[in-house]
Amino acid sequence: MGCLNATVSPLLIETIQQLIDEEGFPRERVGGAVAELSRLFTKERATLNRSYLDDQAYAMAYLSYFLPVNLAKIQVLLNEMPAPEVSERFSVLELGSGPGTGILAVLDWWHQRESPHTLSVTAVDSSSRALRQARRLWDRHCQVINSQEASLQTYVGDLEQRGWLEQVRQKRPFDLIILANCLNEIFADACDPIMARTAFVNKSLAVLAPHGTMMIVEPALRETSRALHQVRDQLLQEKRCTIYSPCLHESNCPALVKPHDWCHEERIWEPPSTIKVIDKEVGFIKDALKFSYLLLCKDGKTIVERRPDVYRVVSELRELKGEKRAWLCNEQGRQEVGRQNRLASSHNQAFDQWHRGAIVQIEKIVHKERGEKVSVLGRIERDAEVRIVRPV
Repeated sequence: MGCLNATVSPLLIETIQQLIDEEGFPRERVGGAVAELSRLFTKERATLNRSYLDDQAYAMAYLSYFLPVNLAKIQVLLNEMPAPEVSERFSVLELGSGPGTGILAVLDWWHQRESPHTLSVTAVDSSSRALRQARRLWDRHCQVINSQEASLQTYVGDLEQRGWLEQVRQKRPFDLIILANCLNEIFADACDPIMARTAFVNKSLAVLAPHGTMMIVEPALRETSRALHQVRDQLLQEKRCTIYSPCLHESNCPALVKPHDWCHEERIWEPPSTIKVIDKEVGFIKDALKFSYLLLCKDGKTIVERRPDVYRVVSELRELKGEKRAWLCNEQGRQEVGRQNRLASSHNQAFDQWHRGAIVQIEKIVHKERGEKVSVLGRIERDAEVRIVRPV
C-alpha cells in the first residue's frame, strides 16, 4: 500500500515560467537568488524582512523555485482535506498569499476535479507587487485551462492589523482558508507571539463556513514546527476548532515534551525539470516535500475514526540490526515501536510498508518487563495483526 508522487502540472509550470520571462530577470542570476533566499528561510529567519517579495531578485527566486515547491505541498493537502460540501460555489480565502501560491494550487486542483460549481477566491497580502503577480498568473492560467467559472479578488492588507478582516468579511463564509508559510512570519515582535498567532487564527476561523477547512502549512524546521504545535495546543484549549489532520487526538502535542523534538511531514514528489535545473546549479536536493501542517475544522470531522489502536507514523521506518523501528503518535502520546525480523509474518507484513505520515492499526503492542522495569520500546509480535488504514 503506497502513496502517489506529488507533482505540479506542466501547464501550471509553463504559466509560471512565462511570467518569469516577462519580468526580464536574468536567468543566470536566479540560482544565486534562490540560494540566498533559502539561507534566509532556514538559517537566518530572524533577519528575514516581511517585505522580501518586494525585492525583485527574491521575488524571481520565489517564483522560480519556492512557488512550485510550496504549491505542490498545498495540493497534497487539498487531496487530504475533507471533501468540500458545495452547493453552488466553492469559496476560498488565502491569507499572506504572496504571488498566489495557494490560489494557483486551488485553481489547478479545482480544474482537475472537473467540478460543475464556480470557484470564488480571495487573496490578501501586504505586498501589492506580489498581488499583481498573483493576478497575472491567475488570469493567464484561467486562459490556459479555459476556466470561465473562477473569479479572483485581491486585497492589500497587513495581517497584523484588523483591516484585512473588514475587507474580506463581506465575502464570508469561506469553505477553505489557506495560511501557507506565513504564520511564522507574523507577530514575530509581539510580547507573546504564540498567543498573538492563536488570536489571529481564531479571527480567521470566524469567517470559515461551519463545514469548512482551515489549512495551515509551515516550514519543517524545528523552530517553526514547534511554534505551530504550541498554537495548536492553545487553539484546542480554547475549543474554537478541532484537528482533522494530522493529529489523531485533541491532547497536548507530545512532540513538545522534549525541547529538541518536533513533528513534520515528508511526502514523495516528482520535481519539475525547472526545479531540477536549479537544484543542480546550487547543490540542493529537493527530492521530497517537507512541511508541518494543520487541517482545522469546526464540525468535528476527523481523517479517520479515532481509536486507541490506531496511530500516525511520525518518523521514517528505521532499519537496525535484526529489526525495524518507527515512532508512532496517538492519544497515548509518542512511542517507539519495533518488530524483529525473525518475527515477520503474514499477520504483520504491513509493518514493512510503514512510512512517515501513514495511519496504521496495530492489534497489540507488547512492552516486556526487564527486572523491575517495563521496556519503553513497544514490540510487535508474530501473531499481531497490522494494517495500513490510510497511506499519505
